[in-house]
Amino acid sequence: MIQGVDLVDLTNQHGTPLYVYDASVIARQVDEMTAAFAGQSMKIKYAAKALTNISILKLMRSLGVGLDVVSRQELELAFKAGYAPADLQYTPNCVAFEEIRWAAEQGVQVTLDNISMLEKFGETYRGDKPCCIRFNPHIMAGGHLKISTGHIDSKFGISILQITEIMEVVKKYRLQVNGLHIHTGSDILDTEVFLKGAGILFGVAEKFPDLEYIDFGSGFKVSYQEGDPATDIVDLGKQLKVAFREFCQQYGRPLEIWFEPGKFLVSEAGTLLVNSNVVKTTPATVFVGVDSGMNHLIRPMLYDAHHEMVNISNLNGHTRVYAVVGYICETDTLGWNVTLNEVSEGDIIAIKNAGAYGFSMSSNYNSRLRPAEVLILDGKAHLIRRRESLDDLMATQILIDLRSKI
Repeated sequence: MIQGVDLVDLTNQHGTPLYVYDASVIARQVDEMTAAFAGQSMKIKYAAKALTNISILKLMRSLGVGLDVVSRQELELAFKAGYAPADLQYTPNCVAFEEIRWAAEQGVQVTLDNISMLEKFGETYRGDKPCCIRFNPHIMAGGHLKISTGHIDSKFGISILQITEIMEVVKKYRLQVNGLHIHTGSDILDTEVFLKGAGILFGVAEKFPDLEYIDFGSGFKVSYQEGDPATDIVDLGKQLKVAFREFCQQYGRPLEIWFEPGKFLVSEAGTLLVNSNVVKTTPATVFVGVDSGMNHLIRPMLYDAHHEMVNISNLNGHTRVYAVVGYICETDTLGWNVTLNEVSEGDIIAIKNAGAYGFSMSSNYNSRLRPAEVLILDGKAHLIRRRESLDDLMATQILIDLRSKI
């Protein structure tokens, strides 16, 4: 059950695979962050890339949460969701300058993370439009190298060692730098990582007299299974508020703290429901093959991510250990050595913590169709994306006449 809604009934109505999101969990996470930074001027900019369904974006707006977007398409979705430019932050990486200029012309706060684009922004606007600079602090953080973005070999941010070059560009074009940004990675457990990054930004902030905010990114670790450690948001708020207030006193005026959480807000809210197509016993392993795979949830294969699973068709049966695998013609293991109540073909398996980077990273590999999405809000289930059809798969393809070649 989610908010009194039976998940098996949802699969009977909408089929599988099916993404289901619990709006109350998202609201809870927003409240937790807000409470942790009570007394401090703080803005939450949800990292839209984690889950971009327009209904989720509208939900975020209703909760008073802004957006951090990384592409023109995400920005256009934000506008369709009713966001005003003032509530948005555009933080691209390795995009063409034309896209950056388009965002700036919309009145959106732009974050720049390389000197080349900083130069072009300066040449174009000559200080008439504000910008934020993203620094690479050379801090190795996060649960996996692929999700660590602050180390010396990361493509993200301008190296803190290039501060002299940055200041030359700022001075040359009289750039109005109103924000500083740092993001060291994902699955960060230790408050000290945030404090270390903060210290680096505080050290260069005095060079920028027009600051309005400092963006500490996100990367909060969420719990993937019972007993799994998570970032202590209360402790982070307590310690970072003290450090930030001391910095603001030295800076000479109060600034805002910004965060851009994605996974923290939506991961635990999401569940992927899949059907057990086949139970296959081999001399070494018992496989549960489901009607989904890396095309719908790539995180286990890409990041070795763990997702707790529950056989919701058999909540009281004896337990067995399985390998849960997908129906893609690749080795797409969703979970290895997974303890489940005994699985029969046709059972529904709930894959938890699937709200972040699940559907948004899905694909049509093997020409498989992407699933439907349901949002449970105030005890009612709402279909917020229909299941794809073959017509959707063919919609952008153009048939040509090959008879002369046959």
